[in-house]
Amino acid sequence: MIKTIVSTEMPVDEQFRIRKNVIQHGRDGLRFCVVTGTHGDELEGQMVCYELARIVSGHPEWLNGTLEIYPALNPLGIDTIQRGIPNFDLDMNRIFPGDPQGTMAEQTAHAIIEDIKGADMVIDIHSSNLYLRETPQVRINVQNAAWLVPFAEHLGVDFVWVHDAATVLEATLAHSLNSADTPCLVVEMGVGQRINHKMCRRLVAGILNLMLRMGMWKGTMNADMPHPIVCEGDHVTFLNAETSGVFLTELKCGVNVTKGQTIGQIVDPLRGQVLSMVTSPVDGYLFTIRAYPIVYEGSLMARIYHSEEV
Repeated sequence: MIKTIVSTEMPVDEQFRIRKNVIQHGRDGLRFCVVTGTHGDELEGQMVCYELARIVSGHPEWLNGTLEIYPALNPLGIDTIQRGIPNFDLDMNRIFPGDPQGTMAEQTAHAIIEDIKGADMVIDIHSSNLYLRETPQVRINVQNAAWLVPFAEHLGVDFVWVHDAATVLEATLAHSLNSADTPCLVVEMGVGQRINHKMCRRLVAGILNLMLRMGMWKGTMNADMPHPIVCEGDHVTFLNAETSGVFLTELKCGVNVTKGQTIGQIVDPLRGQVLSMVTSPVDGYLFTIRAYPIVYEGSLMARIYHSEEV
C-alpha cells in the first residue's frame, strides 16, 4: 500500500511528495523501516528499495510485521541529480529533526521524523560521493555503539565503523531517530551517481537476515552471511595527497593491504612524470579508495583500518 507522508503544492502545477510503500502481514507488531534518497546524488538505495519491495511483496506470507520502504526523502534532489534540496542550497541531512513551524524543508524533516519514529529498526542507506568509493559498511556514533553494533553485525556488510561524535551529526536523520529511542543504522557503500548491483544485492540479503533475526521474516537465508570487522577507537588511517595531479590506482576497496604496499601514484600527464607514490603506512583493511582521479594537495585518497587482528 502506497502512502503519502508529505504533500506540498509547488509552482507550475507541480507537487512535492514523499511517499512510502507499506507491506504488512501477520500479527506481530514489529515495524522495520528502510529509508534512502536523502541525498539526490546517492542512488544505491534505489535498487535496494526495489529489490526489497519485489521480494517481500512476492512472498507476503514470509513477513510477520510491517515493512515500510521510503525510497526518496529528497525527491527533488533525485530528479535533478543534486545532493541537496534544489534552489535551497540545503543538505537535507543537516536539518533534522526539523520544525513544524519552519520552512518547507524543516516542515518536511519534521514530518519524516514523526512518521518513522517508534519503529523497531530503521536502515538509513547512503552512497559515497563522486570522489570516494566505499566498501559496504555501517557507521555508528560511539554514543550508541553498545545498543546498535549487535544489530549491525547481522547486516552482512564488510565493516562497522564506530566513530566519535561530531556536532554536525546531531542534525542528521539517524541521530534524531536514535535520540528518540528509535534504532537507526547508517549504511554507506559504493560511489555517487552510480549503482553497484552486487553491493545492493548483498545489502538486501543483509536486511532480510536482520529481519529474520528479529522474527519478522521466514524466508530461507544464506547461512554464510559474513561477519563484519568492527572498528572501535582510533584505528583508522587517512591517506591524503601530498601534491596535486592525477591519482592512478589498480586497487579496489574491500581488500587487505600491507605496510609499504603501493596504493597508487599521483602523476603529471603533461610531463609524463610520477609526482608522488602513495603507499600504505600500516597493515590493514582498505575500506575507502579514491574514485575520482583528479586530486589536489590534501585530497583524501584512502582510509585504512589497522589492527593486529587484520
